[in-house]
Amino acid sequence: MNIEPYIAQLLYRYQCVTVPGFGAFLTEIQSAQWIESANSFFPPKKMISFNANLKNNDGLLANHIAQAEKTSYDYAVSAIQYEVLNWKKELEAKGSFSIKNIGDISLNADNNIVFKPSDQTNYLSSSFGLSAFVSPAVKREIFEQKIEALEENTVITLDTEERSSRSYLKYAAIFVLGLGLVSSVGYTSYQNQIATETVLVEKSVQKQVNNKIQEATFFIKSPIPAVTLSVKESKMSYHIMAGAFREEKNAEKIYKRLSDQGYKARRIGINKYGLYPVLYGSYATFAEADKAKREIQKNDNPEAWLLIESL
Repeated sequence: MNIEPYIAQLLYRYQCVTVPGFGAFLTEIQSAQWIESANSFFPPKKMISFNANLKNNDGLLANHIAQAEKTSYDYAVSAIQYEVLNWKKELEAKGSFSIKNIGDISLNADNNIVFKPSDQTNYLSSSFGLSAFVSPAVKREIFEQKIEALEENTVITLDTEERSSRSYLKYAAIFVLGLGLVSSVGYTSYQNQIATETVLVEKSVQKQVNNKIQEATFFIKSPIPAVTLSVKESKMSYHIMAGAFREEKNAEKIYKRLSDQGYKARRIGINKYGLYPVLYGSYATFAEADKAKREIQKNDNPEAWLLIESL
């Protein structure tokens, strides 16, 4: 049985897919990238890595194969073991082999496994349909325009004529001056009258406003009911998985041990694979969960992994 397609299917949904007896494929979300030197844009994607130390069977791959092939769990486990055996033989004979749409696995000089991920498939479902593209370089041309300054000295000559003043212009000027004085006095009087009337109107309006405010303050007939706001608690969608057990008593034993060690351990209901999961704890953000996972892997369980799911 070829188990490669089933591993690829699980990489879309989970951050850790363990192949029992061989190792685990881990995914980490990488943000969109722009490579300035090549004018290339790359969408967000899942980066795949390999950890040869995570070999214990967590039941994920075997249960997925059993459901897809409509066979028993034990037969799926046997099929995985047979495929792993072929991988190891090919690795010893040729020094490398490829897993379709996942990557190439080889041995280095120290006989340690080296994994090179494939760039052909993006396992981040939210980036489905997005592909990398190259934008042509934008050419900017600078046009220089030379301007020659021309200085022209033009002499403008004004000829003035002396005109004899006429007598009637003097009288007209006197008449205009008198009219202006009369208009100024009349306009000032008019402005004072307008200001007086404006003050009276403002006082009347202010009195009416005060009355309305008092009426609104002390004579409310239908008070508005109080509004009660309910604040939803933030969901804890990031969980550190300690393991999933076929026997409930084993799950309860691990749960008690973790609780005694000070972890906020949890047991969740039996999953669709018939296993009893046990969690180290749950977190509201990825950053908190990732930090706690690293400490747990360092101090307690190197095989602890992160589950992203709303429970």
